[in-house]
Amino acid sequence: MYRFLIVIEKTENNYSAYAPDLPGCIATGATKEDAGRNMREALELHIKGLIEDGLAVPEPTASSEYYAVM
Repeated sequence: MYRFLIVIEKTENNYSAYAPDLPGCIATGATKEDAGRNMREALELHIKGLIEDGLAVPEPTASSEYYAVM
């Protein structure tokens, strides 16, 4: 099992998601939940593709924190 950080952002018309540790692995959705579900599927397909192509699955290194300012 692999564990990757995903970032979900609100755009003008929907939500967009990406994994900083897997460049090119992105998804969208009408809602935040849709984007998350679609991203999970995109992650699975991306990782399966890497494995099928004989490429290494990158080690996750991204992390996230919130900082309160002012």
